[in-house]
Amino acid sequence: MSKVAARAVTRDTSANAVDVREARRVYARLLRYAKPYWRLYLIGLIGTGMFAAADLLTVWFVKTFLQDALALERHPVMFAWLPLAVLGIFLVRGFGDYLGNYFPARAGRYVIKAVRGQLFEHYLCLPTAQYDRESSAMMLSRLTYNAELVASAATDSLVTIVRDSLTIAANIAVVFYLNWRLALCAIVVAPAIAWIVRNLNIRFRRYGTRIQNSIGDVTRVAKEALDAHRVVKVFNAQAHIARLFDEANEQNRRSNVRLLSARASSGPTVQMVQALGLALVILIAKQQIVRGSLTIPLFLPFVIALFQVTQPLRRLLNVTGPMQQGIAAGESLFKVIDAPGEPQGGNRPLQRARGDIEFRDVSFEYVLEKGAVLRHINLTVPAGTTVAIVGRSGSGKTTLLSLMPRFYDPTAGQLLLDGVDIRDYRIADLRRQISLVSQEVVLFNETIRNNILFGLTNVSEEQLLAAARAAYVMEFVEQLPEGLETVVGDRGLLLSGGQRQRVAIARALLRDTPILILDEATSALDTAAERHIQAALDRLVANRTTFVIAHRLSTVERADRILVMSDGEIVESGAHAELLRRGGGYAELYRLQFSA
Repeated sequence: MSKVAARAVTRDTSANAVDVREARRVYARLLRYAKPYWRLYLIGLIGTGMFAAADLLTVWFVKTFLQDALALERHPVMFAWLPLAVLGIFLVRGFGDYLGNYFPARAGRYVIKAVRGQLFEHYLCLPTAQYDRESSAMMLSRLTYNAELVASAATDSLVTIVRDSLTIAANIAVVFYLNWRLALCAIVVAPAIAWIVRNLNIRFRRYGTRIQNSIGDVTRVAKEALDAHRVVKVFNAQAHIARLFDEANEQNRRSNVRLLSARASSGPTVQMVQALGLALVILIAKQQIVRGSLTIPLFLPFVIALFQVTQPLRRLLNVTGPMQQGIAAGESLFKVIDAPGEPQGGNRPLQRARGDIEFRDVSFEYVLEKGAVLRHINLTVPAGTTVAIVGRSGSGKTTLLSLMPRFYDPTAGQLLLDGVDIRDYRIADLRRQISLVSQEVVLFNETIRNNILFGLTNVSEEQLLAAARAAYVMEFVEQLPEGLETVVGDRGLLLSGGQRQRVAIARALLRDTPILILDEATSALDTAAERHIQAALDRLVANRTTFVIAHRLSTVERADRILVMSDGEIVESGAHAELLRRGGGYAELYRLQFSA
């Protein structure tokens, strides 16, 4: 063997060893989720013991029957009990099989709940940048498909491994008890079987990872198509979307076929190795029988015990695939669970802020290679001031305000609230100071009441109705048969765009926070509704620090201060009339909008 080949073999061996250690670590961690339910597993273990004992009883029954056949002829009463003995053996086997399957599977559902719960809780705490990098479909696939695979590895596979390992161990013990010399001849194939299983495990885990990734792609394409079904239809893009789905679906099929091929070939391969061992045993046994050192009544139970190793060994091989898929799924789950969540801030408490905001030489970039999105922002906003931010798309308006609730942290500079760096506050306290109505209205498939409350519990009916009236929600709610108890549907699609926007504004107003962020908050309203909402907002922004992002300049004319942003910088600042007199960027935007 050349030195290059030797190094390649060494690298492969090292990589396989690392894979095995990692698999053991992941599986041990999976089993920790099952630990609280050890009583259910104990019942299952008793059942597996009964199942294994039934095989021993079968061997004992055959051996006793053959050896004592003449005695049984002299005692016909014993023959009468034989059918009951057979029924008893299968009763023990069946009851053990039930206990060994039901109770661990029941524990498995608890494991799935625990894994999903922990994963979902961590999803809610991940930094916003993580959501930017990873598709929601892949995250959903991990939460559903991968969690099921984890439970299969931690429960179903574990039950099979314990039950069939006990069965194999018991039958091997019987084989050695009956004839240890023949038993040694039979187990010479064990190292070959172990090597085959080890390599199969590596292949199963690799294919399992590919299948999980392909499932994520299938989910992603399907989710995008279903969410944007109107766009797909109006552009007649069904064929294009179907082609994308077919590609993802084909990749999933190909990965599954490779896994099936590996799984299907494992059984015959191992059985062929077993057959070689059995052929060797029969060859030696034939010679012993000819010499008279072995009798048929001893050899038949030996062969039965040896054959009873075959079926559980086949089940162990069949469970190897799901187990390795579960380990691969667990590895992907633990990468997320172990990923750092968003920072929780400092230890400084904050009950209610005054609302003084200062951006001190703030810069920000999403990705280093794409350059800065915000550049050296210096801005002081006294409490109670209404600041409007305008500019062309991509100028950094929304990014600037995303720094305030710490969706992102500045890459340089400081953002101060009441003279204190916002990173010194507990993040939960900081976000209690801010209400947000974004351009993309987010409603949940609940009632209008619950969408306005959205987790608040210490709110009176009068406060709820006041916020709903101020946002002109009651105008359309009073015409609905179920009123505030009307369910809004998936993403609020049972309401019109303007109605959804009003509910979102009512939600923000109900929180009564000192800081209000309105990112195109009136963009989905008609002229009459916008006038109503604007009148309500004019009353409610009093004594609040309010930031308004708007493309329609008519909605920001009354702001205390207007900022014009371009390419991540504030290029102009002042009141409406003042900026028009300057004849700069704001005046140009104003002319472009109103020249038509």
